[in-house]
Amino acid sequence: MNKNICIIGSGSWGVALGIHLAKLGNNIKIWSYKKEEADMINNKRKCMFLPNVIIPDNIICTTDFKNAIEDTEMILIVTPSRAVRETVRKFKKYVVNQQIIICSKGFEKETLYTLNEVIEEELPNSKIGGLSGPSHAEEVSIGVPTALVIASKHQEVLDNVQNTFMNESLRIYTSDDIKGTELGGALKNIIAFCAGTIIGLEMGDNTFAALLTRGLSEMAKLIKKMGGNFKTIYGLTGLGDLIVTCLSNHSRNRKAGILIGQGKTIEEAKKEIGMTIEAVDNIEIAYELSKKYDVEMPIVNSIYNILYNNLNPKDAVIQLMTRDGKQED
Repeated sequence: MNKNICIIGSGSWGVALGIHLAKLGNNIKIWSYKKEEADMINNKRKCMFLPNVIIPDNIICTTDFKNAIEDTEMILIVTPSRAVRETVRKFKKYVVNQQIIICSKGFEKETLYTLNEVIEEELPNSKIGGLSGPSHAEEVSIGVPTALVIASKHQEVLDNVQNTFMNESLRIYTSDDIKGTELGGALKNIIAFCAGTIIGLEMGDNTFAALLTRGLSEMAKLIKKMGGNFKTIYGLTGLGDLIVTCLSNHSRNRKAGILIGQGKTIEEAKKEIGMTIEAVDNIEIAYELSKKYDVEMPIVNSIYNILYNNLNPKDAVIQLMTRDGKQED
């Protein structure tokens, strides 16, 4: 049965999900912060972030929350993590009984909350899920086979998303570990940023592999300490998402790290990429979480000091390599 679905956010991921769902016969309304983006989708059937894709006719875009949400059965939140609470506060008066699916990845800086915690606070009566996994918008929008995970404590959310999204190009697994799923999606962006820095420094494959492996270990420790399932880190939303974000040229986080490794400032990197870099928004938060939960995260500490304390990236690598010897964990 076809559904009426609202997508909050007209960036590449929001539009890619909209295209996928529209091709399955659903009616899609996308809310956009910018009128020019809405006009481009409605009039030219194009998205500025996915220039080679034609937008299906059963997608409309609006800058009006009421118009976007009214008469829909599901709301996908696909805004930058830093804007999630502010955006939800603006549209929550129009929410009736729609399931809320978080498709963004990150934290809230002021509270150190995961996005699920933010939504639960703003929409306490809603049934919430988190959709995550190794997925570039550029590939999902053209039907490249992809596997994702929907995580929720509500079985009806798991069933609904799985039934609504799944076809031969998008496979959906379910999980009840929304904490681990969300943390994997947020933390992997930071490790991908670090991996990009290694590439920018031209350190080589050995260094890159060490960074990914030890970065995954840091992710696992924090996820476990924060109440997530340790096994989740080795699934699609942990290891899987880490692989695709660290290895792909599509990754904005990886590209931003490459620019830092090449000697650019973070402001220069932001300007060159021209889109949200979730890792930059969340590195400081991960650093604070490591202190709050007393988790040793030397890679996160290093990238924090590179960005905020003027540590030279090459010196950061030397510091990591010359730490006291220890048993692998």
